[in-house]
Amino acid sequence: MTNPASIADTDHNALADLLMNNGLDNSSDDIDDLTSDNSNYATLTDALEQTVFESFDDGLYIGMMSGTSLDGMDAVVCQFNNDMGDTENTSNKDSTQPPMQLLATYSQDFPPRLREVLLALCQPNGVNQLVPEADEPNSELDWFGWASREYAEFASEVVNTLLQQANIDAESVLAIGCHGQTVRHRPQMGFSLQLVDANIIAERTGISVVSDFRRRDMAVGGQGAPLVPAFHQALFGASDNTRVILNLGGIANITVLPADGKDRVVGYDTGPANLLLDAWTVLHTDNSYDASGAWAQSGIIIEPLLQQLLAHPFFAQSHPKSTGREDFNLAWLQDELQTFDQTSVYTRYSSADVQATLTELTAISASAQISKFTTNDKNSSVYVCGGGALNDYLMTRLRAHLPHSTVMTTEHLGLAPTWVEAVAFAWLARQTLMGETGNLPAVTGANKGVVLGQVCFA
Repeated sequence: MTNPASIADTDHNALADLLMNNGLDNSSDDIDDLTSDNSNYATLTDALEQTVFESFDDGLYIGMMSGTSLDGMDAVVCQFNNDMGDTENTSNKDSTQPPMQLLATYSQDFPPRLREVLLALCQPNGVNQLVPEADEPNSELDWFGWASREYAEFASEVVNTLLQQANIDAESVLAIGCHGQTVRHRPQMGFSLQLVDANIIAERTGISVVSDFRRRDMAVGGQGAPLVPAFHQALFGASDNTRVILNLGGIANITVLPADGKDRVVGYDTGPANLLLDAWTVLHTDNSYDASGAWAQSGIIIEPLLQQLLAHPFFAQSHPKSTGREDFNLAWLQDELQTFDQTSVYTRYSSADVQATLTELTAISASAQISKFTTNDKNSSVYVCGGGALNDYLMTRLRAHLPHSTVMTTEHLGLAPTWVEAVAFAWLARQTLMGETGNLPAVTGANKGVVLGQVCFA
């Protein structure tokens, strides 16, 4: 417990409530004893270490994630050892005990109507295209409220199914870390909106919920993203060579873990990934995604179109930086294709060629950023996670652009690529309950490390 400062100033009544909420049956006289001059504890912080937070150190945590690609919800049950909260020292971990144990996993597709509404909410005025059914909303703010509740009900079902299949009691889980669904990310305007009603999840599952992770980082000047690099550092950071973790979700982002932890960790978004690949696949095929990248591999990269797409201002921005559907979406792609058709009237191409070009856009934009940190390290390794790690053609293109690095999935580090982000939010929930920082200022641009998230006690 190294950073309980956010709780240390809690007044007498709030402290009493907090102790009661955590099953500590202290009377007000007991609290007075803890904080009196005659107490065995030198400070209120010491008292809190011995009471509220100590029980959060070990135990089970659930992590939940539904990413930008909106392909469904992933949930995990895991347990961390004590060292997993230390993001400052990753080189002296107890090798006899695994830092994290993944006990159970579960994934479920979104109900079609909920997914349709979430996609609409991700676009400004997108709900105008929705046709309301009986008793459904007819304005954007009402749709936001409707989706928050439906998302939470769905998340609760996922949690309960996960626990039932794993034969784990809800009482064994200390907290759920639920990211929610990002429907608007505007770091340049100082806000990010994740849609979820944590109250419902806490009520339906009987488990405390940590959510709203990003806005505390933004309150101290950060982008609120990416947040997983702190977890990457805690789990994957001990190495004698440079490691890069490349997450290929809807958006691609990297975490650079320097050899031996000598330099600061760097992380940021590099550009679109499955977001555009899936959208184009849905538009032109009967599939929801391009399995193994086979369709893209059947096409030919349209080099002039690729260069046009790479002219998007985001790619030239310096880090820290983050992006999302606000910048890269199907409407943007269709506008770019219309411009391309007007300027390249003699160029003929197929929809498969566009898919190949979009795959190359992801590969080249990510590898260009990775190369900045690995060119001088001939033993560097790139570990890929997220759904894109299952795209064989995309992995082939990454290896082609990173000839001096070994490119593989996080399976080689002991964690399957499809579960990394969900585990990350289980870890972030634990950081919150332990009063530990969850952001990396060098990554998000925040002016200090802070405890992330808000807690809804069951």
